[in-house]
Amino acid sequence: ERILVVVELSGGNDGLNTVVPYGNDTYYRVRPNLGIPERDVIKVESGYGFHPALVGFERLYKDGEMAVVHGCGYENPSLSHFSSMGYWHSGVPNGGDPLGWVGRLADGAYDHDAQGNMIINIGTRQAMAVQSRYHPPLVFSDPGRLRRDGTGDELGALAALSPEVSNGNPALEFLTSTAQNATESGELVREAASSYQTPVDYGIGGLSGSLRQTAALIAAQLPTRLYYVSYSGNSFDTHVHQADPHARLLAYTADAVHGFIEDMRRIGRADDVAVMMFTEFGRRVEENASLGTDHGTATPMFVFGAGVDGGMYGRHPSLTDLDDGNLKMTTDFRR
Repeated sequence: ERILVVVELSGGNDGLNTVVPYGNDTYYRVRPNLGIPERDVIKVESGYGFHPALVGFERLYKDGEMAVVHGCGYENPSLSHFSSMGYWHSGVPNGGDPLGWVGRLADGAYDHDAQGNMIINIGTRQAMAVQSRYHPPLVFSDPGRLRRDGTGDELGALAALSPEVSNGNPALEFLTSTAQNATESGELVREAASSYQTPVDYGIGGLSGSLRQTAALIAAQLPTRLYYVSYSGNSFDTHVHQADPHARLLAYTADAVHGFIEDMRRIGRADDVAVMMFTEFGRRVEENASLGTDHGTATPMFVFGAGVDGGMYGRHPSLTDLDDGNLKMTTDFRR
């Protein structure tokens, strides 16, 4: 009955200003304008703390329901959004694989003939991470629009399709069963999302809507075991005047995740659900001339949930032993 919710922060979140190494003088020397003053840092471990906007994370961490994994990345890192995100989605850095790691997980963990949707991807388009051989993901951004559109004749023709008229054609059987599943699933998702009521505050913007929808579907007891949600757009690509936009992004993110975990506790599913959060790469160690940070490499990952053994894991990368100005990864993200 366990459920994994994967959260993608696209654009390359600045890990050094998220988990702040306030005990390291080099951090302040290379970030004279962007460095988070020690007085403002939410201190959680000796020498390390959270950006002051991450109040939601502070509560989870102090309750032992948040783990930070330092220095995640892969060998020979790419600074391209497209390439790096593809490597994280596939789980095959610097190599090609037609399936995503979430999709392969579903293929390996669940019956290939299982009915229903083992994977749901809430977003404007399907993430490569959920590409599966046996478990096609249900993908949507607005549950209210998860329905067929068309003329009366078109809808009538689609309604007439059924496995019984496939005449033993495997391709047609697949097409008709997928169409039938989409129709039935659409009704379930729309009903679950529209009827869900919760007193829990998810905050505003960013992930709040997607995680609230995820909570609604979990509360409705859908068979889904893998959910994938992403922060809209390339939001975390903070090349210019990073300070204020990044603070807002982090606040929206932390509030939404905290709300989701609290809601899972409210509906009695806290022990069953874990959230894993990642971004395709971090930012360079040194701030740039535009008061922002450029594409980097290693960055922390986060895991949340009642079943998580909270704390900090792995070794924080050195801020002086760099690879052309970038952090050297200390944890392979696939671990």
